[in-house]
Amino acid sequence: MTIKVGDRIPDATLFVMSDQGPQAVKAAEFFKGKKVALFALPGAFTPTCSAKHLPGFIEKYDDLKQKGVETIACLSVNDAFVMGAWGKAQNTGDKVVMLADGSGELTKAIGMEFDLTARGLGVRSQRYSMLIDDGVVKQLNLEKPGAFEISDANTLLGQI
Repeated sequence: MTIKVGDRIPDATLFVMSDQGPQAVKAAEFFKGKKVALFALPGAFTPTCSAKHLPGFIEKYDDLKQKGVETIACLSVNDAFVMGAWGKAQNTGDKVVMLADGSGELTKAIGMEFDLTARGLGVRSQRYSMLIDDGVVKQLNLEKPGAFEISDANTLLGQI
């Protein structure tokens, strides 16, 4: 079942890259007590994700912060090494937390998996954005497969 507005983000183990290597992050703790703009995408270093989706959230960082967003996070079913390298390549700095859901644990728990095994890409995340407040989904913008129309930073910004 796909997560919807009003639902709580379930707990799952995600990873972020640190100077010491991949560090486990519990989703329940990560989203607790703050307003988070979360966006997810099919894969690091892929065309739309690299050219539009991630750069849009970096560009709108200040605007999102002014609207009360405390954390901006990018999630993908990639490992922490890939997410860390992609964050460096995209110059995310401290603006976007690069959340690795390498095993798709959170992605599957919220019903956002996207099976691309026939194309040699494995199971990935669907493209979406969410506004999460203290662990509860307040906005959800789920794209149709292959689309990039409503999960962008500007759309989420207009909903806050």
